[in-house]
Amino acid sequence: MLDAHDIREARSQRPGRARDIADALGISEAALVAAEVGHRAVALHPHPNTLIPALGTLGPMMALTRNEACVIEKDGAYTDYHGGEHATMTLNAGIDLRMFPRHWCHAFAVVEEVRSGLRHSVQVFDAAGDAVHKAYLPTETDLSGWEALKTACTLPAQRDTLDLEERVPPEAARINLEKREILLKEWARLTDTHQFLRLCAKLKMNRLGAYRIAGAPFVRALAPEAVEALLTGVQTAGFDIMLFVGNRGCIEIHTGPIRRMEPMGPWQNVLDLGFNLHLRRDRIAEVWQVEKPTQRGPAVSVEAFNAEGLLILQMFGVPKKGNDTRTAFSELAHGLPDREPAA
Repeated sequence: MLDAHDIREARSQRPGRARDIADALGISEAALVAAEVGHRAVALHPHPNTLIPALGTLGPMMALTRNEACVIEKDGAYTDYHGGEHATMTLNAGIDLRMFPRHWCHAFAVVEEVRSGLRHSVQVFDAAGDAVHKAYLPTETDLSGWEALKTACTLPAQRDTLDLEERVPPEAARINLEKREILLKEWARLTDTHQFLRLCAKLKMNRLGAYRIAGAPFVRALAPEAVEALLTGVQTAGFDIMLFVGNRGCIEIHTGPIRRMEPMGPWQNVLDLGFNLHLRRDRIAEVWQVEKPTQRGPAVSVEAFNAEGLLILQMFGVPKKGNDTRTAFSELAHGLPDREPAA
């Protein structure tokens, strides 16, 4: 097993993304970062109730959240924070997050040398050492706030190794066919989209399992290429959408348009000012058009999953007064291609 010195030596000889280097070394990304404690990293209190208000004092930053198939990056500030024991959030036009503190297990203030100079970031990882969320300072910025953040959030004990747990795989579709009629009956009575997961849990299903058995009028199976078709349609039409990308510990939300799309290999990239998206098209296994009743009318979404059942991303119309794009989004979604029947 590599010790911290070995990890630092190996990293110095391997340029590239931290996650790719960690994979090549057979370690977690958190272990890669922890090896720099005492050198280029400082271990921090990881709970968002401590960390996010401190980030909020630093001004403009870039927030990054990812899962196995998608990365979202948004510019903004970590302000309008709402703390809590089980779920927390920031609510602003730039950095709009939903955070689940039990998965915020390890955090670090990190300094890295990049082409543009020194890059400062706060990086958060789960119990297995997988990235939950990262916050990057602009290269040209006053570092007095950075030093204050470290003073406020640094852990008393600074260790360059971590006690990590086994990675928990994504939950596959959980189906309870005996409860299908109850699912459909209760689904029709929903008044808010947030009630849906509670309904699934009550019936001993999960989101994907419910989609697989529900059928019309609530769900429609779409072709994997429907995600790219939807992004292209939104770009062409020019209206705003809500796009959710996340993992167990954090969901990051973009509300706005899709302007510049740049495919590269298996990736579809959105490269807009203040918003980037990087989507692995080849990892999309299932796509569903979903409709849930709410007090403000039906909420239509398009949701993509990978082959293991991981939710990659969700897209909705914007329900805000003065910028209600739900009808335009729904019309676009209904024109997406169906999934071809299995041979």
